[in-house]
Amino acid sequence: MAMTKAFVRPDNTVTIICPACKTAKQVLVAPYRKKKHSLKIRCKCNTVFTVHLDFRCHYRKQISLPGTYRVVDPPKGEGGVIHIRNISRSGIGFTVSGLHKMQKKQTVQLEFRLNDKNLIKLTKRATIQTVNNNYIGCRVVDQNLLEKALGFYLRR
Repeated sequence: MAMTKAFVRPDNTVTIICPACKTAKQVLVAPYRKKKHSLKIRCKCNTVFTVHLDFRCHYRKQISLPGTYRVVDPPKGEGGVIHIRNISRSGIGFTVSGLHKMQKKQTVQLEFRLNDKNLIKLTKRATIQTVNNNYIGCRVVDQNLLEKALGFYLRR
């Protein structure tokens, strides 16, 4: 069974395209926001496929960048080396080597350099949303302070 991904628009609609016949249909997906994110679809051409609904607010770019972190609230002090795996205008996902004590709702300060031609250094304050072993998912606290460099970086 084929699997496709569909990005949900702010009005909770999504365009689902059949992988076989390319028929497109706009669907309201608000009832699935907090419940189910994968739907099994049968097209009028009898093709059955799965659509994964992506409710993210911003495009998330897969990357591979080294950086550092420091826990700034509560408790302060812990820090170390990270490897940034993905980034968007409102979030950052990274992995930590070895043991760590990071938990949901802690605030961390992340420092890293973009791998663009200028090697721009960014410092971001973020709140931890997800801890899955050594993978940490964060929401950027200072979203309104988005550097132009990061905006251009996410577009390329």
